[in-house]
Amino acid sequence: MRLLFIRHGDPDYKTDSLTEQGRNEAEALARHIGEEGIDVMYQSPLGRAQETAAFCGKALGMKAETLGWLQEFPAKLDVSGNDFLERAYPDTRIDPETGKFRRDRIVWDMLPSAAMEDPRYLGTPQYAEGSSSADRSPEWASTWRNSVTAHHSDLNEVYDSVTASFDKLLAEYGYERSGPYYHVKKENRLTIAFFCHYGVTTVLLSHIWNVSPFALFNGICMQTTSVTELITEERERGVACLRALRIGDISHLTREGIRPSFMARFTDVYSDPTLRH
Repeated sequence: MRLLFIRHGDPDYKTDSLTEQGRNEAEALARHIGEEGIDVMYQSPLGRAQETAAFCGKALGMKAETLGWLQEFPAKLDVSGNDFLERAYPDTRIDPETGKFRRDRIVWDMLPSAAMEDPRYLGTPQYAEGSSSADRSPEWASTWRNSVTAHHSDLNEVYDSVTASFDKLLAEYGYERSGPYYHVKKENRLTIAFFCHYGVTTVLLSHIWNVSPFALFNGICMQTTSVTELITEERERGVACLRALRIGDISHLTREGIRPSFMARFTDVYSDPTLRH
């Protein structure tokens, strides 16, 4: 089986739609999407992802099914009163209307240095012998689940809900999660495309690979309309491990001569105030 995670085009977050740049990116993607051999399309319920999927769906003569859990990873954080969090999430500002810190900070937009200072953020999941993801108990949880961010947010609850929904979908295609990997109940060669977002993609990758999501939040950048490709490798009978062939591929843009959006990146030198910090 083959999975494609496709990020939406350059967004206008205020209107949850694509900018002109984003539409150009999505059109370029659509002109090359036939090369991917997609069999099934799923999409986020958010407008920017659906617009992107629509261009590709039209090119393929296909329609995408909407899955609520594919929305941008919705876990929210309250930094109020915690010195570490107020430093780790420096873009959190005082709301001029309430005079308080915003309480809707997204958990994955954290300073990399802060995550690296606390080893809990980079911990990996641990499973007891014979356990499964369904019966995991707190003492087997990965260390990031006990981080300050987790304690001041709904990170764990939302993470578990999203990844359980993903596993349920894969089970419908014959791949059932058991502990750190997937059992193959019925193998297939389908290519399944998910038109979604950066945050939820990194969360799913962390679940698939059994690594901390914070390692991926701070270690991978997926530009707009980029394609991330995973395949099932079945080196043992009945056991599938998902391995990446591409992460954040934007070759469809370079082939079209389109300069990619800077969205999702931060300035490469701090002294340049014209780029996002």
